[in-house]
Amino acid sequence: MKGALPLYKTLANALAQRIREGYWAVGSSLPSEASLCASFKASRHTLRHALQTLEADGLVLRRQGAPTQVISRQKVRRFTQSFNSPIDILSYPRNTYRENILEEFIELDKSLSEKIGGAIGSSWYHISGIRKQQDTEQVIAWTDIYILPQFASLTKDPDHKQIMVFEQIENKYGTRIDRAEVDVYAVGAPDNIAKRLQLKSNDPCLVIVRRYFDDHDNLFEVTFTYHPENKYIHRMEFKSGSGN
Repeated sequence: MKGALPLYKTLANALAQRIREGYWAVGSSLPSEASLCASFKASRHTLRHALQTLEADGLVLRRQGAPTQVISRQKVRRFTQSFNSPIDILSYPRNTYRENILEEFIELDKSLSEKIGGAIGSSWYHISGIRKQQDTEQVIAWTDIYILPQFASLTKDPDHKQIMVFEQIENKYGTRIDRAEVDVYAVGAPDNIAKRLQLKSNDPCLVIVRRYFDDHDNLFEVTFTYHPENKYIHRMEFKSGSGN
């Protein structure tokens, strides 16, 4: 285990190689930390750093108080989205598309009213679906979209899958975004969403909530997008102008 790489990376590579070769099957547990340390003549600190690397690569799942579980033989491909301006935060790249699973008219009950921000009993149009990366068909997110019912026909437009709903509303109905709110937080995947994203119930997800308001400060669209852990990177970079 000598070489130019840091010890933890050399160990991570060795463990990953065994996983790829099926030495430890997907769904099985790795040996105990003490056993691995003895086998590879590594310190516990080095081993834990190596296991963190394997987890970040999507090969293993670690839970406090439980054995480390092998969940994949291949390194997970991550979807990275970069933002250079505020409007980019509201959009996805054109090399992704949305596949609608559910479309329905709804009235907000108390729970949905608190979640969305609309009045109890108000009518909305609900769209649920998965977002995929076009070239790989990798599922990168589950999205729940709530729009005012007068915009429901936009789902019939030929380019509906490719462009953002707020863009369709702007282009088709003339309703412009005057301001938008974006919230980002972590949550355990609910059962129905976990199933669509091929996760276990309560597996960690990054949730991005976007709320769109018109020039009269009326809320006209709310989206909730769930990204599986270790499969999506939300990256922002803003540069100040010259002389600032």
